[in-house]
Amino acid sequence: MTETSLSSQSFPMLVLNNSNAQPLIFFLTGIPGLKATQYWISIPFCLLYVVALSGNSMILFVVLCEQSLHKPMYCFLSMLSVTDLSLSLCTLSTTFGVFWFEAQEISLNTCIAQMFFLHGFTFIESGVLLAMAFDRFVTICDPLRYTTIFTNARIAKIGISMLIRNVAVRLPVVVFVKRLSFCSSMVLSHSYCYHVDLIQLSCTDNRINSILGLFALFSTTGFDCPCILLSYILIIRSVLSIASSEERQKAFNTCTSHISAVAIFYIPLISLSLVHHYGHSAPPFVHTIMANVFLLIPPVLNPIIYSVKTKQIRKAVIKVLIQKQFQI
Repeated sequence: MTETSLSSQSFPMLVLNNSNAQPLIFFLTGIPGLKATQYWISIPFCLLYVVALSGNSMILFVVLCEQSLHKPMYCFLSMLSVTDLSLSLCTLSTTFGVFWFEAQEISLNTCIAQMFFLHGFTFIESGVLLAMAFDRFVTICDPLRYTTIFTNARIAKIGISMLIRNVAVRLPVVVFVKRLSFCSSMVLSHSYCYHVDLIQLSCTDNRINSILGLFALFSTTGFDCPCILLSYILIIRSVLSIASSEERQKAFNTCTSHISAVAIFYIPLISLSLVHHYGHSAPPFVHTIMANVFLLIPPVLNPIIYSVKTKQIRKAVIKVLIQKQFQI
């Protein structure tokens, strides 16, 4: 069944919920208006997925295998790589299922599971970026206490606290989505399940779902972003107090990779929100392509940035590649 027929077909006004005998089925959407070229458009997306998966796997591999990288900064970097890998894998199957095989059907439970992990890993990435900002702050502003602050036990606690925060804010969202009833239109506007997209199809009052979604957003990225900004204000103030211009430059250089990672995470997120709210005149395919690209920008660019900007990572990656070449 095609996208056009799904959207144009008239359904009886039937109210469906989880108490029905049959499971609820939704229909994912490819790229509206570009169905004829959808297969070819999917090829760049495929390349982006390959770069994201291979790049983050390489970063994770070198951090785990290279003894010199067993330091707090690189522990957080490996957390970032795991999160980016998970984000990419969350949407991989449904995106290419829709693009290549027109596998548009998805059950409500599968949709909710994908939504939970998709939003969850996005919020975890925000938390990892905050932890990395704190790492940079201590490195520059209080270097003598760095090893006593970032012990292995404390890094593990930071990681666990991010997971607990994510489950605590996402679980109520999932519970209340399960309570919604859905009417005739079961067509989602993306190739993956997105909370706002799903609750808009409900024919019952979804205000509590919107409130819970906003609370989850503001208690994670809404909290993390100002804290990251504050940490860099304090870092800049500390760096400017250094007398030597060479030392100032060296201190700033230690932050460039992280600043880039923060920018490529938050700028697309803000841009996508602005397009959704104010870009109503834009063609539907613009929203869809932007939504797919947004999910891939951080996983694709983060390993590239850290490989290029961080000398230790670059050396470790080159070392691994040379060793593999000699083995061949």
